[in-house]
Amino acid sequence: MGQSFSRFSRSRHPKPSPPPPSFSATAPMLAGSDSDLDRDHTVDLPDECLALVFHSLGSGDRKRCSLVCRRWLAVEGQSRQRLSLDARAALLSAAPSLFSRFDAVSKLALKCDRRSDSIGDEALALISLRCPNLTRLKIRACRALTDAGMAALAAHCPSLRKFSCGSCAFGSKGIDAVLKGCPLLEELSIKRLRGLADAGDPVGPGAAAGSLRSICLKELYNGQCFGPLIAGCRNLKTLKLFRCSGDWDLLLDDIATKVPGIVEIHLEKLQVSDRGLFSISACADLEVLHLVKTPECTDAGLAWVAEKCRLLRKIHIDGWKTNRIGDEGLMAVAQRCPNLQELVLIGVNPTALSLGLIASNCKNLERLALCGSETFGDQEISCIASKCMALKKLCIKGCPVSDHGMEALAEGCPNLVKVKVKKCKGVTAEGADWLRASRGSLAVNLDAVGPVEQQDGSISDSGVLENGAELMLGLPEQIAAMELPSSSSSRSMLSKARNFMTSVFRKWYHGSSNCHHT
Repeated sequence: MGQSFSRFSRSRHPKPSPPPPSFSATAPMLAGSDSDLDRDHTVDLPDECLALVFHSLGSGDRKRCSLVCRRWLAVEGQSRQRLSLDARAALLSAAPSLFSRFDAVSKLALKCDRRSDSIGDEALALISLRCPNLTRLKIRACRALTDAGMAALAAHCPSLRKFSCGSCAFGSKGIDAVLKGCPLLEELSIKRLRGLADAGDPVGPGAAAGSLRSICLKELYNGQCFGPLIAGCRNLKTLKLFRCSGDWDLLLDDIATKVPGIVEIHLEKLQVSDRGLFSISACADLEVLHLVKTPECTDAGLAWVAEKCRLLRKIHIDGWKTNRIGDEGLMAVAQRCPNLQELVLIGVNPTALSLGLIASNCKNLERLALCGSETFGDQEISCIASKCMALKKLCIKGCPVSDHGMEALAEGCPNLVKVKVKKCKGVTAEGADWLRASRGSLAVNLDAVGPVEQQDGSISDSGVLENGAELMLGLPEQIAAMELPSSSSSRSMLSKARNFMTSVFRKWYHGSSNCHHT
């Protein structure tokens, strides 16, 4: 700094250079610099600006910043909106001071270890009273909570928008209290609610009938008591049912009739048949369908959904290796769902027959995954490589493909960016390396295993099921055999279904030869 000053002096006064400045001359400058460094510049920042800085930090850094000084401790606490707490019983005594510091919390998670005593109704009432602006609440394994505690929560937190509970002991009355007291509730998730009685009281939507957009029910012994809740949410968009006991066909019929605007449905390990899929087809705006381990669903039900739900973008099917969903249902999807972007098939055995039709008709298909398929081999990959122009991600797991299939990918699918191959015995590290070298921008993830085993199956040399025509011709009869509600409209729709599948077969019969010989 002193040298810079000397050069500035010489430029204005062209005289001989003065002697180097002494230490005593520079001492005041250095002292001034030290005082500048010692000064807390954040004092000039308003609390709001300091809070914005804290918001950009991770949880650990925020905690460390709160230890710097009392002001930072206060600002960090008052600006923290998300909090996750250990919900053991001892939280009751700590709650007053804790929520005095964190008085702006709007997203709260209360999680207790399953082997510990959890907070009870008194603690939940106190917490809800201290967090009137709460919009999201997640409760896990708080077995000491009862319906009374949930009623207190609903009374003190009317702005709640997302509520999730799991492994708790309160029952349907507690959920009913939340629905009646929280008119802004948009998302509801219930998992392993142990307080549900064998014949629990039906739960309606209450004040949240117009606001609820998403409902998720998981592992509920008597989840059907929430049927009126689902059917009463007129603006419901997402419905997820996982491993809930009971026959859901009739409930799905009622739900689809009263809430036709659903766009996303997940059914996993559920007792639902083609009749339930027939009911779901009334949701004409359906875009996402997951059928996971529903063994009573067949090609006929999937074909009917495809016929009525033309906007489908994502389809996930886990056939559980029952062979009840295959080429016929997938060909119906190909014919009627041109907007398909994502297709995941697990334990399903498609061939070039259906995959070629999907590749030809679904021009926007970007993500394709096949796992545990006994019929997906090199011929099917070749068909996909030659026709799926928009495909970006391909996942193959446990399928009889080989290095020859990888060679086909090197020349096709121009937009492909990622290939993941796992447990495919015919694909070697050399084949994956060759694919990487051929397409430098392609990410290839290979989980190599031993040599390929020969696969048994009635597949012709072209990779097409030899009895494909017979299977397609039999599909209208499968639809006719579906046990559906008896009404004149249903009989009319069944007649249309038969005509639809007949037309699908004709189109396939005249156009499939082109796919088989590409």
